[in-house]
Amino acid sequence: MKAILYVGHGTRSKNGAEEVREFMGRIMERSEVPIQELCFLELTDPPIEEGFRRCVERGATEIIVVPLFLLAAGHIKEDIPKELALLKEKYPGITIKMKDAFGVHHKILDGMAELIRNTVPELSAADSVLIVGRGSSDPGIHVAFSEIVCGIRDRLPVNHVSVCYLAAAKPSFDEGLEQILQMTQGQVVVLPYLLFSGLLLSEVNHKVLKRQKHGQRIVHTGPLSKHRVIEDLIIDKASE
Repeated sequence: MKAILYVGHGTRSKNGAEEVREFMGRIMERSEVPIQELCFLELTDPPIEEGFRRCVERGATEIIVVPLFLLAAGHIKEDIPKELALLKEKYPGITIKMKDAFGVHHKILDGMAELIRNTVPELSAADSVLIVGRGSSDPGIHVAFSEIVCGIRDRLPVNHVSVCYLAAAKPSFDEGLEQILQMTQGQVVVLPYLLFSGLLLSEVNHKVLKRQKHGQRIVHTGPLSKHRVIEDLIIDKASE
C-alpha cells in the first residue's frame, strides 16, 4: 500500500501554517493515492515522525516523501534524510523513497512570469523585478538563483532583474531593494521566491507597504503558491 508524506518547512505564523494546510488539502483531493499525510520539518505540527507513523498506521508499506521545498539546500541534503534514516531503522519493513526539491523548473519560471504580468499588466522595459530568496550558505543556491534571474529576463521585457535574500546570504532584502529602486524609472515588482506566507513574507509585505506610503512605485506579487503551477508540479512529483 503506497502513501505520500508531504514535508513542509514549518512556520511560527499560525496563518501561514493554515495556508499550507488548505493548499495541501486541495492537492490531496486531486491525488488518487489512498494514504496522504502532511508534516513539517520544524516549528509546526505534526513533525515528520508523527506524519510517518500515521501513514504506517493507515496501512502503508511504501512511503513516498515529497518535500515542499523549491531548492535543494541543507534541509533537503541533510535534515530530512537524517530524519528518514532514523525512521528506516524504526520501521525496517517500510520502503521509503524521497523525491528531490523542485529545482529551477521551466514551469515555475513560466508561473513567476505570469504572476508578474498579472500584478503589472502593462509591464515595460522601464520596470524592474526583484526576486527575494529565503537565503542559504549553500553555494548551489546562488547558482540556482542565477539561473532563475536569467529565466525571468528571457520571459519579460524589463531592463533589470535582480535577486536578494532574507537571511544567510547577500545582498540582503533591504540592500537589494534600495539598489533596484535607485536604477528603476518605472515600477519595481517584488516577487518572493517562497511557496507560502509566513513571518518572512510578512517582513517583505511590511517593507513594501512602507515604501508605497512614501510614494515609491513598488508592488508585490505574493507567494508562488498563488499560481496553479505549484499544485500541478507537486502532484506530478508525487506520481513520478
